Amino acid sequence: MAKKDTVSVRDALRIGKGTERPEPGTFPIGPKKKPKALEELAEAGAKLAKLQEALYAEGVGGGKRSLLLVLQGMDTSGKGGTVGHVLGLVNPMGVRYTGFKKPTSAEARHHYLWRIRKQLPVPGQVGVFDRSHYEDILVPRVQKLVPAAEWRKRYAEINAFEKELAEAGTTIVKVFLDISPEEQLKRLKARLETPAKWWKYNPADLDARAQWNDYQKAYADIFAKTSTETAPWYTVPADHKWYRNYLVARLLIETIEAMDPKFPPADFDPETELKKLEGVGVPA
Repeated sequence: MAKKDTVSVRDALRIGKGTERPEPGTFPIGPKKKPKALEELAEAGAKLAKLQEALYAEGVGGGKRSLLLVLQGMDTSGKGGTVGHVLGLVNPMGVRYTGFKKPTSAEARHHYLWRIRKQLPVPGQVGVFDRSHYEDILVPRVQKLVPAAEWRKRYAEINAFEKELAEAGTTIVKVFLDISPEEQLKRLKARLETPAKWWKYNPADLDARAQWNDYQKAYADIFAKTSTETAPWYTVPADHKWYRNYLVARLLIETIEAMDPKFPPADFDPETELKKLEGVGVPA
């Protein structure tokens, strides 16, 4: 019999001060073989769907809580794939997905958090950010688009913003999909060699790859300065897509289980309504 993990996925993957992140190709917790991971992902999907339904129903019934999944990672780390394979397991009515790209001219005229606030999940929803407000530290820093003093003050601004969201009822799950440069090379080559994947390729991806070390340093500082009790960061080894999907599903399950969403009580008498229904019978 396989030995069960004695720690939660959240505890195993949480980025804390002084803790070392697992390597992108390793298996720090859970199944280490693809067939087993896919089997458990199917089971996790059914469980996640039930939990998400309860959260959605709670929101419909007047509850104020929501969940926000933030996905960050280097190009090809699988942000979109994670959304498709994990959030595709639940009812889309309860999911709000936003993929953030370079700010438009209209967005750039506002504070960088302006466009983020417009896409936050409403009560009952699971919101998903494919890239996020953290791009407003990463890109300006590495590309030297603004003075260092400007992007440095954003750590405190973001911490305050996320604390505000948490106090309003949004549970935040921040996930770094950690891919190795070797695996990224394979995935970029696959995109260039497969016509059906050309739409995924952006020549700018090579510019970011050339600045790999700069981005890794920027991410390390983000984790050190913004992994808080309110909104912790989790690192997910992402060299193996099936393992990545399993871990993110488990993170969401453990998080929503801790939220313990409740189906709202009926604002009518079910027994009375049942008798009325039986009295109506079947229309001719």
